[in-house]
Amino acid sequence: MHIVIIGCGRVGSSLAKILSREGYDVVIVDKKQSSFRRLGNSFNGLTICGSGFNHEVLKTAGIEKADAFCALTNGDNTNLMAAQVAKKIFHVPKVIARVYDPQRAEIFSAPGLNIISGTSLIAAMIRDKIIEERFSSYLIETGDLGVIKIEPKEFFLGKTVSAVNVPDEFKIIALIRNGSPILPQPETIIEANDSIIGAVRIKGLEKIKKRFKI
Repeated sequence: MHIVIIGCGRVGSSLAKILSREGYDVVIVDKKQSSFRRLGNSFNGLTICGSGFNHEVLKTAGIEKADAFCALTNGDNTNLMAAQVAKKIFHVPKVIARVYDPQRAEIFSAPGLNIISGTSLIAAMIRDKIIEERFSSYLIETGDLGVIKIEPKEFFLGKTVSAVNVPDEFKIIALIRNGSPILPQPETIIEANDSIIGAVRIKGLEKIKKRFKI
């Protein structure tokens, strides 16, 4: 997979290093040569100094063969413009742009153009810590679903995953067993010290908490 990243700030450099370690073909573009210092010596991708929406710079970065494009500079206008260029001119299949203004994030969201508002994500994360620390609504973009962690309880002991699932309301998606995550099958039996990670409909969260006595 060939991935082009615009902006070698804290977010862009961190993403580039993660993807590079996972073996993906990564090219990162930034206006300042000094910004690439954030990548360290272990980064084995390509760095290009230039504008993130300059066509020649983008072609040098291999945007014409890119599977994904991420605009992660500190400027909303730059990110939105670069994302539009990647999507409409170069037809990159997956385009992601970071936007600080939540209202603009909603306005510019379109099929194939994913707008992520860090402001909204952080606000949602803080909300979850205040209201229900075990619950993470910010993980699901639609706002309809959330993820909840349930610590080991005798209530679940010996039951299968399918017996605990509640159709259209709650589904176990992982178990933490002996410190390691496992992806259970419907017939997997829950053991004494298993922590449960489940997807739950936000509107039914209180109902699920009462059902499982959490």
